[in-house]
Amino acid sequence: MMNLEDYQTVFTVTILGLILVAAFPTIRLYLPSGGEKFSELWVLGPGHMAEDYPFNVVVGEEYRVFVGVGCHMGESTYYAVYVKFRNQTQSLPNASASVPSSLVPLYEFRAFIGDGEGWESQVNFTILDVSVGPNSTFVGHLSVNDVAFEVNCTATWDSEYEGYFYELFFELWMYDNVVNGFQYHNRFVGIWLNMTV
Repeated sequence: MMNLEDYQTVFTVTILGLILVAAFPTIRLYLPSGGEKFSELWVLGPGHMAEDYPFNVVVGEEYRVFVGVGCHMGESTYYAVYVKFRNQTQSLPNASASVPSSLVPLYEFRAFIGDGEGWESQVNFTILDVSVGPNSTFVGHLSVNDVAFEVNCTATWDSEYEGYFYELFFELWMYDNVVNGFQYHNRFVGIWLNMTV
């Protein structure tokens, strides 16, 4: 049989346990999170699969891909995804130095993403005008999600792969509270486009 002190001990332990359970979400904010922090960046084809990407493109035809970001940073994070366009000789991001491409972004997506969650958006693009020379093609304008951009980009004939190649690529940037702005997050993906008409 339990005496009054035993009942008080059980009651006190039960109350403390309930307080800890109720306070756990707040306490968890102050505990170090385990595991590696990282972000994902992907591009999927028109069927929401890693296949059937647009490749042989023609002027005036609209093409579709999907760009997505996954957050595993241990907290909600504010991201920007920049859409850029280049020929085979223009700069890509430098992964070893964590430096973005020097090309100007054409289009921008922004999203707050919770830890363990993802975001995805459809990207429609159209090559609006192309000039063809003896050994080169010149893309003057490109449309991304119905917004036209001047790109003025020339590709020379690639004799190894027999084509005029351009790349539509996406860079991942993350908001940094210290610098009060977006910083390149060392992730990029792209799709090659063949403008051989």
